[in-house]
Amino acid sequence: MRIRIEGHDLPGRRAGAQADSLRLGGVQVGVQRAAEVVSRLPCDASEACWEFAVTSREVDGLLDVGGPFVHGRPGARFLYLAWGAAQDTAPDDPPGAGFALFRRAKLLFTDVPAAQLRAAHEDRGALVARLGLTGADGGPVCARVRPPQVTWSLR
Repeated sequence: MRIRIEGHDLPGRRAGAQADSLRLGGVQVGVQRAAEVVSRLPCDASEACWEFAVTSREVDGLLDVGGPFVHGRPGARFLYLAWGAAQDTAPDDPPGAGFALFRRAKLLFTDVPAAQLRAAHEDRGALVARLGLTGADGGPVCARVRPPQVTWSLR
């Protein structure tokens, strides 16, 4: 199953001290794959887009998703967008060592309309999540992001 996450309104693009602090702190956002945050983009990017594949299977008439991008237990699976500060690293540092995670946003598969999830499982299009990446506090969006803050569609 193909997943596409489209982010807009990144917090580093706004005016003010908070956005300045995010930019100067080297804050980035990426998608979490297992314990590593990958495909990181700066907090002041004009937009953010991540595309990747997850596995899907039918279990007792219900769809379950999995793979390294998927977190949580069956029936409560989700994706993480992770925020952190980029840090200098040495050439022999392990992958992900140059990223100090401080906030995550959770996109739950239970918020996806069942018909769209089923169509994506049947390879009739990519499942697309669209959301703003600035939270109510003006900083990076975090915690569970629910509709209408995130919209799911099939493309």
